[in-house]
Amino acid sequence: MKNQLKKYSQTLFLFLMTMSFSVAAFAQDGGLDIDVNIGKSEWYQQPWAWVVGGAIFVLILVALLRKRK
Repeated sequence: MKNQLKKYSQTLFLFLMTMSFSVAAFAQDGGLDIDVNIGKSEWYQQPWAWVVGGAIFVLILVALLRKRK
């Protein structure tokens, strides 16, 4: 009787684990298309801001590292 109970409990445990994995796998396949719109982009996300900032940095760097004659 104890052997049958152990065998039955192991079988039940494996069955429940298999079912839970199956449910988890199907839960992953939602196929949702989520579009998040957070509004207007910030100034530092614009390419022109990086170009202007880089140009100013190069001008300051040249002015500081230039040798005086």
